[in-house]
Amino acid sequence: MLREVPSHTLYIFLLLIGLVTIALAKSIAPKRFNDFILVISNSRYLKIYGKDQKFLDYYDGLLFLNLVISGAIFCALCLEHLTNTVQINVTLIFKLAVGIGVFMLAKVLLERLIASLFEIDTIIDNYLFQKISYKNYLGLLLLPINAILIFSITPNKNIIYAVLAILFLVNLSGLITSFKAHQNEIKNNYFYFILYLCALEIAPYVIIYAIYSA
Repeated sequence: MLREVPSHTLYIFLLLIGLVTIALAKSIAPKRFNDFILVISNSRYLKIYGKDQKFLDYYDGLLFLNLVISGAIFCALCLEHLTNTVQINVTLIFKLAVGIGVFMLAKVLLERLIASLFEIDTIIDNYLFQKISYKNYLGLLLLPINAILIFSITPNKNIIYAVLAILFLVNLSGLITSFKAHQNEIKNNYFYFILYLCALEIAPYVIIYAIYSA
């Protein structure tokens, strides 16, 4: 039984932008997109396109834009239905989108800087491509999930936590795939690997949670 849908002009506009960015990405590289949507079950995409990656890639840029927009919508839905004090508006969603975009870009740039300092650019570039691909895949998943949460199912804590669990498992799958691809390097530099996990994969999210909880 579908619930009555109030006016969600802002959400509709953002969902359309996300849909357009995905359509543009597919039109730019249809074969690459078809391989991309199977990345969760097949490493073909990572093996083929990881070799030709560029620092500025229009295809990845469009998917990243959808990730930022879809992530901002989902965060807004979480705030809207898990708190009673937050008013959803253009300003809030804009701040969420900017925050997500800046956080992810800053993290990537920091990792590239560290790679340059330790002269492991090739390894890190390949690893970042894999990680970014899985995060863009999360954006692809979030688009229909957001639409369902807005227009069909009334979000509650259980539903939101279930979605978060799905997103976490997909992201974890990407990390495991990346670690398997570089397991020899990890074994030879286990201490630095643990240091990396703590400093760049765990600490940023702990800091964000601490700021939000303060």
